[in-house]
Amino acid sequence: MDNKNDIREFLVSRRAKITPEMAGLPAYGRNRRVVGLRREEAAMLAGISVEYYTRLERGNASGVSEEVLEGIARALQLDDAERAHLFDLVRSVHTTRPTRRPTQERVRPTVQRILDAITAPAYVRNGRLDILAANDLGRALYSEVFTDPVLPANTARFLFLNPRATEFFLDWEGIANDAVAILRAEAGRDPYDRRLSDLIGELSTRSEEFRVRWGAHNVKFHRTGSKRLHHPLVGDLTLSFDAFEIADDSGQRINVYTAEPGTPSHEALNLLASWTSTPATTHATTIDGAS
Repeated sequence: MDNKNDIREFLVSRRAKITPEMAGLPAYGRNRRVVGLRREEAAMLAGISVEYYTRLERGNASGVSEEVLEGIARALQLDDAERAHLFDLVRSVHTTRPTRRPTQERVRPTVQRILDAITAPAYVRNGRLDILAANDLGRALYSEVFTDPVLPANTARFLFLNPRATEFFLDWEGIANDAVAILRAEAGRDPYDRRLSDLIGELSTRSEEFRVRWGAHNVKFHRTGSKRLHHPLVGDLTLSFDAFEIADDSGQRINVYTAEPGTPSHEALNLLASWTSTPATTHATTIDGAS
């Protein structure tokens, strides 16, 4: 991953999203060829010279200050995730490190005990969307994802390379967009992660759907929301999820899924939980195919 090139493409893509009207500027003439803001308009709104902005948009972030980046973030109306991504990209350009060799990620036993104590489906994932650990109900809920023989199970790989993904995720388009946005943000934070580079290379090579989304340079914080799933055993579920960062484990978070009480999804989740709590049934229907 080339973060100098990523700075250029990210700024160009964000500039294209802001119209003069959105920025409070007059849009003169009907023959305006630029989609979004012109460079000189972005520079003016950021309070810097056109030459300085052009240099930064070309990937030359040498000596750029936080004040300048804040000005650009305001000018391009970046949200919190986009602002953080811009700062990450610039920071990584100033840091020279060799690509790290992959190391085995571990989930602390205390974290696994926390997972096991949660009565709702829960799992631990990292910024690459690897599922590193899960409680029994989380493993049962995501049994389709765990069928991939490549370990650790990875949500992005399942989304883009497994044909069953569009049946399992009922809102596949939105979830696919979110997954790529999470990976793009992670690449900005840690461009020297060899496993992340390998994953992005694999998905880019094998999936046109992934390539198109990767080229959009969208990023997102994925802390809460809802998902609609079609589980092979209990049918359709509409679940809310919340993500909780794990202290002292950079990039690891616990995702917990819940259903609105009294809804069909809540009943289906209780049914899945009852099957999961029966050892013989669990091993016969989910865990063997998901581990």
